[in-house]
Amino acid sequence: MNGVPYQVNSRSPSGAPQPLPPGQASSLARVKGVPANPSGSVRVSMDLTTSPDPGSKADATELHRYAEALLVSLAADGSAPSLPPGVTDVPSYWLAPAVEALGLIMAGQDALEPLSLATELDEQRTSLFLCLALAVCGLGDRIHASWLGTAFGELSNERPVTSGQRALWLAAARGAYGPVGKIFVLRKLDAVIVPPEDELWLKALVPDEPTPVVPTSLDGFPELAAVPEIAVSAQAVARLRRLRERCTEITSAPRPAEVSKVVSGTVWTDDEPLAVLRALAGQESTDGPLSSLSGHLLHDVRPGADPHLAALALHVAAPAVKAAGESLVETIQTPPPGSVTVPILGYPITLRVEGPDQLSMASAEERIVTDCVPRASTPWPGYLVGVVAVAVFAVGFVVSFLLTLAGAALGAWSGYLIWRHRVREQADLRRVQARVGELSDAAERGVRTLREYGKEATARAETATEDLTELCRVLRRGPRAA
Repeated sequence: MNGVPYQVNSRSPSGAPQPLPPGQASSLARVKGVPANPSGSVRVSMDLTTSPDPGSKADATELHRYAEALLVSLAADGSAPSLPPGVTDVPSYWLAPAVEALGLIMAGQDALEPLSLATELDEQRTSLFLCLALAVCGLGDRIHASWLGTAFGELSNERPVTSGQRALWLAAARGAYGPVGKIFVLRKLDAVIVPPEDELWLKALVPDEPTPVVPTSLDGFPELAAVPEIAVSAQAVARLRRLRERCTEITSAPRPAEVSKVVSGTVWTDDEPLAVLRALAGQESTDGPLSSLSGHLLHDVRPGADPHLAALALHVAAPAVKAAGESLVETIQTPPPGSVTVPILGYPITLRVEGPDQLSMASAEERIVTDCVPRASTPWPGYLVGVVAVAVFAVGFVVSFLLTLAGAALGAWSGYLIWRHRVREQADLRRVQARVGELSDAAERGVRTLREYGKEATARAETATEDLTELCRVLRRGPRAA
């Protein structure tokens, strides 16, 4: 102390927080009995689900009440209620001097003495408490650069992201600590190798399968769009275009930084900072399922997620997203099939660029004959009636003229039966011929359409390459630190 005013935040001419000079530990580590590492931070546990209790819980009752009122006031209007006498007189409890230091920092006064005491008792919790509290009330620019490192700790894909890390991540992404805070989180995320499961990132960015656009070359024979080889390519075209649009959406139009509830006048969709502050103050527990780093990143890039978090997550996932785009382009650029089998009039026909397969056509024609023509039969009823007519007619010459007339009538009926059978056979034949002609025309149309689809392969490949180039440009753009 010695009359030297305490600087809460060391800043560069541009206004950005800067680390302390080399060889000098941060104010949070520069206390008796707390060794500092060469970088000026202290390695401590990130387990915030249990907060050390003071020696006497009765002594901390008033402190907890004040802390509760303090958090409410910080979130409401960014102010701190006056500190009642004796509230912070709780020995061996880091929260008491931390609360006192917070009030002094917010008032722009020297806070070195309570800050040093809180640091000596629990440096990591003190750092986290001050970073989050100042962010909530819109004074995140008053933190020291080294505080974030101490509060944040190390990220790893081998263990879940703690609630404190996620809260700092969220506050920094929304601009609570300025551009330097966002860059700090980016560097922390970049230091972790995220497993590049391309399909996972693709499904996270584009969870709903976009409707494939049928190529114009298939207008003459839409049935080809259902062919697996062609359908997969069309789906890849749609997914690549939607992936490019989604990444452009994330990187091109970020919302203004929501520095805090107080400054922005809005309520954060996620309430991690206040929840962690309440846990630090002993009001509630942050126990619950914690997600892995990859789990958070995949969640942050889904449609409807916070745009500030999405920009950071996409920056980290850029290699996997690029790999996913390259995989889609490879699918699109696969040469079109030389032959396909499609149902025509309900019969499987193999179409080749040079023409329809004759074996499949012949098989289909045989089935058409079978389906359109009933089992071959002889007009036996007509013949039988004819024989009876001849017999009756012959007897009529001998016996009676009436029998002769009856025989003639039976003969006429016999002829009618035979004629009707022949007419039915001719109708069946014409139906078979029409069906075979329709099959042949459809097959020829399918062949022409297959040829046109093959001619468009170069144009599809060029369009896919353009989409991939734009996607890579968008990924290189990265999140805007400001």
